[in-house]
Amino acid sequence: MHTLHEHFIIDANGNRIGVVLDIADHQRLLEELEELESIRAYDAAKVSGEEIIPFEQAVAEIEHQPR
Repeated sequence: MHTLHEHFIIDANGNRIGVVLDIADHQRLLEELEELESIRAYDAAKVSGEEIIPFEQAVAEIEHQPR
């Protein structure tokens, strides 16, 4: 696992109340979160018992939904 280079923001009592990350660490965390969300969606779909459709068809259906 990659080491984060975080900097903590503390209050007057020394309690950590925030964190500042390097932009590269922030971007990497966002990418990993997206991947985790995709894995969770896949796992949920797998156990749902719903009809399996090709990925391209699913994307086409999503793109044609009203916003």
